[in-house]
Amino acid sequence: MASEALGASPRQLERLHTPDSPADVLAQVVFMAARHLDHLHGEFADAARYAASNLTRAATGKTPINSLGVLQNSATQIDISAARRADAVEHLKTLIRAYRQVAAAGHAAPSPARRPAIAPIRPEAASAAPARPTRSR
Repeated sequence: MASEALGASPRQLERLHTPDSPADVLAQVVFMAARHLDHLHGEFADAARYAASNLTRAATGKTPINSLGVLQNSATQIDISAARRADAVEHLKTLIRAYRQVAAAGHAAPSPARRPAIAPIRPEAASAAPARPTRSR
C-alpha cells in the first residue's frame, strides 16, 4: 500500500533524505507501519485460511461438527485480526499523508545560502558594558 501510494518502497524512502531529517524520520516510521500492517495482514490471512480449512472439512463430512460451533474461537480471532488490520491501514494512510507533507515542505525549504546571515559579534563589542537607555521625563 505504501509503495503504491508513494511510488517507492518504504525502505527506498529512507535513502531519499538526509539522515535524521524530519522527512527521514517520518520515512522510517512509514516503513515500520508498513511492516506492522504486513504482519497483521499475515495474521488475518492465517486465521482466515485456518477457518476456511475447518469449514471445508466440516462441509465435506471429513470431521465431526462440534455442537458448540464449527468456528468456535476462530471467528472471534478473525474479527479481531480484521479490526487490527483495518486500524493499521488507517494509521498507515495518515502517516503517508504526513510524509507527503513533510517531504514536500523539505523540498520547498530555503537552502542555507538563502538564509539571512547573522552578523558576527566583534570581540571589542562583546566585552564592552551594555549601553543603558536614557529616560526622558
